[in-house]
Amino acid sequence: MLDPNNKFDYSEVFSVDNVELKGFSRSIAELEWLLLILVILYLVTPGTVVDSEWLIIKACLAFGSIVLAFRFMNFYRKEAQWKLIFQVWLMVLFITYVLYFTGRIDSPLLNLYLLVIITSGLTLGKIHTLIILATITCTYIYMGIPAYQDYKSISLNSIGVMMTVFSPYLLIAYLTTMLSADLHYAKKMFKLLSETDDMTGLENLRSFNQSLETEIKTATRYNRVLSILMIDADGLKAINDNHGHEAGNTLIKTVANSVQSCLRETDKLARFGGDEFVALLPETNSEAALEVAERIRKAVENTSADEKGVMIRATVSIGIASFPVHANQADELMLNADRALYQSKEEGRNKVSVHVFDLDEEQNIDTKIEEEE
Repeated sequence: MLDPNNKFDYSEVFSVDNVELKGFSRSIAELEWLLLILVILYLVTPGTVVDSEWLIIKACLAFGSIVLAFRFMNFYRKEAQWKLIFQVWLMVLFITYVLYFTGRIDSPLLNLYLLVIITSGLTLGKIHTLIILATITCTYIYMGIPAYQDYKSISLNSIGVMMTVFSPYLLIAYLTTMLSADLHYAKKMFKLLSETDDMTGLENLRSFNQSLETEIKTATRYNRVLSILMIDADGLKAINDNHGHEAGNTLIKTVANSVQSCLRETDKLARFGGDEFVALLPETNSEAALEVAERIRKAVENTSADEKGVMIRATVSIGIASFPVHANQADELMLNADRALYQSKEEGRNKVSVHVFDLDEEQNIDTKIEEEE
């Protein structure tokens, strides 16, 4: 049961994707400054070839200004994939401009493209990296036209030169995209494990909280309703005592399957803990939620499971609270559904109750919950 004195903060939900994007954004920002420093060091190094030093200086000032402005304007905003794409292509443009005035394909700064390829491979994935690699290749050919103007057509020699130049680029692009794919797969597996209940395969409470917060924001924005069902399997302790914990686990799985079969694809079902489950029904008022809850109660009541020759039956008690009628905050909505669930259990179990506003009754229920805990 929920502790009525414990206020859940669902707004501070850990997001793997957002943390990853923030990390990538910080790394790209550091690479942008590294790129700028390398170009400046090249300019101040004696004996370097520069067609127009003033144009390079202006390019450095423009690049640095854009990076500063972009980082400052987006400092307090949510990270997004398009921001990474913008910064990577900005680096491609800057490097290409610098190469054009520092020897073109003979420029010592040509390998700065490797920074872009590695960054793209690790942050943007295979498709974007191939597009960037193709763009760099076309740029190289365009800037190399004066060097190959003696050739009337593309010869084996010119192709060999280009392959020698671009072999490291292709190899690094391949390795970084493969590494990125492995990291992405590992992230997906980590996310799946962190948001899934091992026994039932349902969402766990952490994942459910995130879904609830999202649905409440949507319901608030578009003036919609939603309902919460707090579901408790009756008699789990007796089954554990009489038939063992394996039988109790079978009961939990059976109840989970029965409840899931009564829900829509858009509904969310999570294991709250122990023998409790919680369901989120978007765009469902309390009357419709009551019909769903009764359907669940009857389905569980009419379901049995065979555990080593013993037929195990169960019933469920269900509490309902709806947004925004019973609460307009996630923690209060969950608490009111839990109060309704407790009311169902107090009235004999195998029952469905909808939360009602009764201050004295709520205080009485909260006191009993605290005593049980």
